Amino acid sequence: MSRRGAPGREFSPRPAYREEAAQRILGGCGLIGICDQSGERMSGELVLRGMASMHDRGNGLGGGFAGYGIYPELPHLFCFHLLYDDDVAKEDTEFYLKKHFRVVMDEPIPTKPIRGIEDEPILWRYFLDIGEERLHETQLSAEDYVVHAVMDVNSFIDGAFVASSGKNMGAFKGVGFPEEIGEFFRIGDYRGWTWTGHGRFPTNSPGWWGGAHPFALLDYSIVHNGEISSYGINERYLEMFGYRCSLQTDTEVVTYLFDLMLRRHGLSVEMACKALASPFWKDIDLMPEEQRRLFTALRMVYGSALLNGPFAVVLGMTDGMVALNDRIKLRPLVAAQHGEVVYVASEESAIREVCPRPERSWMPLAGEPVVARVSDKGRQKSIAQGRQSVGQRRVAQNATALGVF
Repeated sequence: MSRRGAPGREFSPRPAYREEAAQRILGGCGLIGICDQSGERMSGELVLRGMASMHDRGNGLGGGFAGYGIYPELPHLFCFHLLYDDDVAKEDTEFYLKKHFRVVMDEPIPTKPIRGIEDEPILWRYFLDIGEERLHETQLSAEDYVVHAVMDVNSFIDGAFVASSGKNMGAFKGVGFPEEIGEFFRIGDYRGWTWTGHGRFPTNSPGWWGGAHPFALLDYSIVHNGEISSYGINERYLEMFGYRCSLQTDTEVVTYLFDLMLRRHGLSVEMACKALASPFWKDIDLMPEEQRRLFTALRMVYGSALLNGPFAVVLGMTDGMVALNDRIKLRPLVAAQHGEVVYVASEESAIREVCPRPERSWMPLAGEPVVARVSDKGRQKSIAQGRQSVGQRRVAQNATALGVF
């Protein structure tokens, strides 16, 4: 993405450290996840503080955040966050969206000038509805319909990229350090029950706005530290189910695999994690019979979905958060809990930056997920309360003017 700022906006000169980033000075990705299982929404400022404490794990080539529960006025609509290279890409995409959806509302994603953030793309968000006649014509579920649309835009419209496409959630990401990206997108103005964050150090892929984390599809988003060496096998497996990997990064396959297993195949989170980070055959052979039969079946059915290589990932989703290490824990991941709030991060110091004295903290075992779940009752209560929130008032006013309520 190489879009300049909007007309009349000026940004500070390119900082010296960004020149270092261009040379890929070695660092390491940092990630964080915070989930309030009661459904209470918290300011994005919290996750921003946690990520800022891990500044040295990145090199300024990518930062981003995903928030859940951030659009309580319009929770029933799919919200597309779009990044455009230019006006032509925007016009082409809007033609596509208006043809396939009912565009209830659209507006620029609010930003503010930040030293160090430059050449940002056009940033726009769309609140979309799908008519029943469309679903009847295509014989698709609403979710599959959206997935097809995301794949079409990302694959076939030059200069356009869908950063997120879920309901009552959004991904905010770009080229910069995470604290810069968070300030740029005014993350502190949003409130959500789950937040994830990422500071990027790209190794085998370019540092571009669309390549920053999180990677999102529908209500799922992934932040990732590591390298998926099984990318080629995973990609070919996903293509059999209609997914198209076009974003120049290994992390993309993790997002799609979770969507495939959880939404389309109906696996539990725990079972999906067993398939993605399954033990080695030598360890399976030593298991009790029932457990051995389970893991053998998973390896046989989902062998091409197995994630090889070092990784720590955090999955954000509507009803919670999941953190998972590779099967021999080659990347750091720590967890903590205080009351109803669950924290995961690359470093314990990041957790203690936002929760100085957690009730407990632990080091998750290799291949063992940390699962935080937000109750449906808690989410609905939070949405009702959030309709009046100051941080979302402008969205509510626009929606009311358009007759959404």
